[in-house]
Amino acid sequence: MSAYPLAAAMMIASGSIHAVVNAIVKGGRDKMAARAFTDAAAAIILLPAILFVPLPQGAWGWLAASALGHAIYLYALIRAYQVADLTAAYPVLRGTAPVVTALATIGWLGEPATVAQVAGIALIAGAMLVLTVGRHIDRAALGWSLLTGVTIAIYTVIDARGVRAAPAATSYIVWLFVVMGAVVLVMFGAASRGAIFTQVRSGWRPGATAGALSIVTYGLALSALALGPTAPLAALRETGMVTALLIGVFALGERVTGRRVLAVLGILGGAALIVG
Repeated sequence: MSAYPLAAAMMIASGSIHAVVNAIVKGGRDKMAARAFTDAAAAIILLPAILFVPLPQGAWGWLAASALGHAIYLYALIRAYQVADLTAAYPVLRGTAPVVTALATIGWLGEPATVAQVAGIALIAGAMLVLTVGRHIDRAALGWSLLTGVTIAIYTVIDARGVRAAPAATSYIVWLFVVMGAVVLVMFGAASRGAIFTQVRSGWRPGATAGALSIVTYGLALSALALGPTAPLAALRETGMVTALLIGVFALGERVTGRRVLAVLGILGGAALIVG
């Protein structure tokens, strides 16, 4: 039996949980501190696990490249959230990623994809971008969101290779979270000149929640990438935008428009093409 249906289900679940993590970070008073606490919490939770998983032999280079890609991604993400609403920035950064990922993995690396899967990727990306039409988003917000989307694609391709090169998917996942926790804490600590550490008392609870969810969302994503083709599975993760819209409507009180309904239907239609 093909592992693809399981991988697809894991990636769809990953996308929904990812939207929740981003909503927690966006809702934090200090976005940089919220993200630092998220990654630090994930690293602390998984730190004991390094004693029980094999060393990621054969994947150290991918881990190093992924850490650099994630660092750039997180800095761009925080800058985007500092200057734009979640419902303005999130569709751009998530809509950009599957297109760039597909170009890299299908066009450059030669991974297989069916015509239906390519059509599904294009439909999801187009539906995401429909959400930004008519919204006010200035050049700075657009630039940071686009950079975030490109770096998502870059680290997705890197991690897809890395998780397959490691002796076990769990090895790569555990070590990536531990390394990233240290990198992000140092990076944002330096960028804020230590200011983020003054918010530990008020920020550790949401950070711990988001950190635990981060392990689940990206652990699912990496496990899925170990089982199936990168581009279609990466595109399926963008179905999390449906969850982001639901959060915007029911938690943030945002208005439902015909454009948003159309975009959600496009996302679900693209997911059906990819899975089917």
